[in-house]
Amino acid sequence: MTRVYITIDTEYSSGLCRGVGARDREDNFARSVACKTTEGPRGVPYQLALFAEYGIKAVFFVDPMPALVWGVAAIEDVVGPIVEAGQDVQLHCHTEWLAAAGAANPLGIRASGQNLYDFAFEDQLAILDYSRSTLMMAGAPAPVAFRAGNYGANDDTLRALADLGIAYDSSHCPALPGASRITLGPEARDPLHHAGVIEVPVGSIGELGGGQRHAQITALTLAEMRAALRHAREQERESFTLVSHSFELINRRTLAANRIVQRRLEGLCHTIASMKGLASATYASDPPKVAPAASAPSPLLPPSAARTGWRYAEQFASNTLYGAL
Repeated sequence: MTRVYITIDTEYSSGLCRGVGARDREDNFARSVACKTTEGPRGVPYQLALFAEYGIKAVFFVDPMPALVWGVAAIEDVVGPIVEAGQDVQLHCHTEWLAAAGAANPLGIRASGQNLYDFAFEDQLAILDYSRSTLMMAGAPAPVAFRAGNYGANDDTLRALADLGIAYDSSHCPALPGASRITLGPEARDPLHHAGVIEVPVGSIGELGGGQRHAQITALTLAEMRAALRHAREQERESFTLVSHSFELINRRTLAANRIVQRRLEGLCHTIASMKGLASATYASDPPKVAPAASAPSPLLPPSAARTGWRYAEQFASNTLYGAL
């Protein structure tokens, strides 16, 4: 049985943050979390309903850092429906919110940066401690897993997580070697012990000409995700991690629903629910297991010219019809 982790990075947008008022927060929530469109919500409410329909368990990595600007109530609005739906809430963190908070930043950290790796260990520890505490104040259970915003972690991040009792990290993306500064290479594709935690890499497939393509629903077609999961099952992989975001099914500026990406997520849920040998899983109830130390890296799904060509065509259609996220 290959366990599939559908992970949703769930976050307000610091780039769309226009002020500290209630109306500013409501608009950001509508565009980044609920993702309200004329066809109905396409963010967290839609994802929760879809997962319930197919009996899928998912992991919502929730970013509590906007509480620096809008208070804990802003995070309660995100966490509450996820917990009520019986889905898994884990910790996410975008450090861009420190700059958005400005002088109101209660952490007393003067440094700023787009990623956690821009901060010294002590500052990372303070940021992560604040994030964990805020997430729990908002109604989430104590988190056991983490993913850095932008995948922007380093080994100090993992050591800080270990100090806080958070056992799992999923910030290493083998297909995007420049995203994080965790000292693992693209060959590290299976859960492993590293810097005091269990690192759970984001899934990937082989690319034409070499390299890897990350398993994100805006980066792979449904055919590629199906093939990747079938390949993982056939190779008897213990687990495979896919990534999405709360806002990926819409254009956040125009609030237009992206039907191409929506069909991908719907098809992915149907695949997991119907393909023998696959089961959705969460960190709370069924966390990833570490691969044996002597085992070779899990093989990648070999590239396919036909699948890649269809991806290029589909991405062009998505960008033309619906625009960038």
